[in-house]
Amino acid sequence: MANSIQISQAVGAIKSAILRSQEYALRITNQSQLALYYAIGKYVSNNSRKGYWGKGALEAISQQLSLEMPGLRGFSERNLKNMRTFAESWEFSMHTEFVDYKDITNSADASAELPSLSPVHIQNTDDTNVAINPFELLKSLTVSKWQTLSAEFCEDFFSLSFSHHIAILSKVKSMEERLFYIHQTSVNRWSLRELERQISLNVFQHQGTMANNFLQTLPHSQQAFRAIQMFKDSYLLDYINTEELGIRDVEDIDERIIEQGIVQNIKKFILSFGRDFAFMGNQYRVEAMGHEHFIDLLFYNRELNCLVAIELKKGEFKTSYLGQLNGYLDLLDDYVKKPHENPSIGIVLCKDVDKTYAEYMVRSYQKPMGVATYQVSSDMPDKLRKSLPELEELKKLL
Repeated sequence: MANSIQISQAVGAIKSAILRSQEYALRITNQSQLALYYAIGKYVSNNSRKGYWGKGALEAISQQLSLEMPGLRGFSERNLKNMRTFAESWEFSMHTEFVDYKDITNSADASAELPSLSPVHIQNTDDTNVAINPFELLKSLTVSKWQTLSAEFCEDFFSLSFSHHIAILSKVKSMEERLFYIHQTSVNRWSLRELERQISLNVFQHQGTMANNFLQTLPHSQQAFRAIQMFKDSYLLDYINTEELGIRDVEDIDERIIEQGIVQNIKKFILSFGRDFAFMGNQYRVEAMGHEHFIDLLFYNRELNCLVAIELKKGEFKTSYLGQLNGYLDLLDDYVKKPHENPSIGIVLCKDVDKTYAEYMVRSYQKPMGVATYQVSSDMPDKLRKSLPELEELKKLL
């Protein structure tokens, strides 16, 4: 009779296979749906834009589909227009030389991630046939960051739902910005609401622009560039509602209130910073030579393979903050960092900063540091505040 260890191992193996199969099925389903919507969108575009169909055709088509296919969802007049937008936005979007999709699928990396799908055939009103391969919608793109259609980008693109794509296409105009949000949505697994929130906060303009000295202080340029792209120059801590705490005067908001708000909403804070962050603790104690030191917030980043110390300041940036943070980074590297880890990184998070001045001052330090700003909910314009999700989870912090 099998023992408990064998049973447990068998269950683990079967469970793993089931989960992989489910994930694979979802990925293929989404790829097939995007290919179908692209084909329909191209068909609708060919016939509606060229005048083959009269006014009100899409509404009539949607209503007839509902009658002939009861229970069918996703084919309203509005969604048919979205499919047309999807097809028109990606077809010949860069007006440049085609990249044959076969070049993508024939590579070992890409074929492992993107299995072949059958073309979708649709008959145009003018009797021409439309046969859309799932990769047809990508073949006219050139991607500035990768130069060619990499397997990584294809995986990002096909991992997004149609609703995510439409949100990006409707709210973002430049190609570079669209590619940025496609990649960030994929790697961070943003929900549709979170994606819309990130776009409303104009995250693209803030990414990689923080005042820092990473290129001068980190030992490898590749790690330095990763660190530059990892951090933004401004963070919105909209879950810290000082008005609900009864605090009306900005001067009454101290670092500890902000810190407690972050700790009690640590998942949201990590989401705002990005992926691969692990929370090590707040008021993290480091003892050295008989003296105690307390770091406001300490994280570990798996991608950078280093500790990340964050010092919170309630007011405008001061150069003394860099000296304090530099000392903390010395302590972390000497007393906390593991031998295989990279040098620790420090971030000063303050309410306001002259970025040019901060960039000038930080370059004189030998430890990798950056300076960013933050906003709490009461700092936000009313229009932006109303566009963000309800703070149903937020209670009084103190």
